[in-house]
Amino acid sequence: MGMDFGKVTRRRFLLRAMLPAIAAGAAAGSPRLSGALAAVRSVSVLASTGPGPIPVTLNVNGTAHALRIEPRVTLLDALRERLALTGTKKGCDQGTCGACTVLVDGRRVNACLTLAVMAQGKAVTTIEGLANGEQLHPVQAAFLAHDGFQCGYCTPGQILSAVALIAEKRPTDEASVREWMSGNICRCGAYPNIVAAVRDAAGARS
Repeated sequence: MGMDFGKVTRRRFLLRAMLPAIAAGAAAGSPRLSGALAAVRSVSVLASTGPGPIPVTLNVNGTAHALRIEPRVTLLDALRERLALTGTKKGCDQGTCGACTVLVDGRRVNACLTLAVMAQGKAVTTIEGLANGEQLHPVQAAFLAHDGFQCGYCTPGQILSAVALIAEKRPTDEASVREWMSGNICRCGAYPNIVAAVRDAAGARS
């Protein structure tokens, strides 16, 4: 009995990729592969039946946005792809680089590791929500004054992490800033200027 692969999914792809090798081994007389071939052919490959889109309301930068998204959609993808807030960057997509840092109820989180549904009922702040009209947030102004960036890709995450660091009343000596900002990677190596910008925005509190 043939297999109806239908729409290609990861599982169907792997089964399809395995079949020729298993069939060749079975044709060569391998009892083990003959059994495997029978087992694979007996698998009923069903259409995906995961949960479909659900209503989700995100309060981003003071505005409520009603969306219909699948529960698996990350906050990062919801911000970038559904709300066009592309200031939040997708870097490693594994929670290690910090480029996607946003604030959720004032706490810094990696948006790539946070499901959008987890942010319901909470206040999400992205880089687009920091400035007050034409007036920059003090941390944004400090990053400009100290040239705390080169390519600028990591800068939104760096700035939001710095905003949270200051709000958390962390010590802002150089070593402490480096420690508390260590989750935000700058591949250009602008760390000295970033540290100077954070300390300036914090009033160089020790």
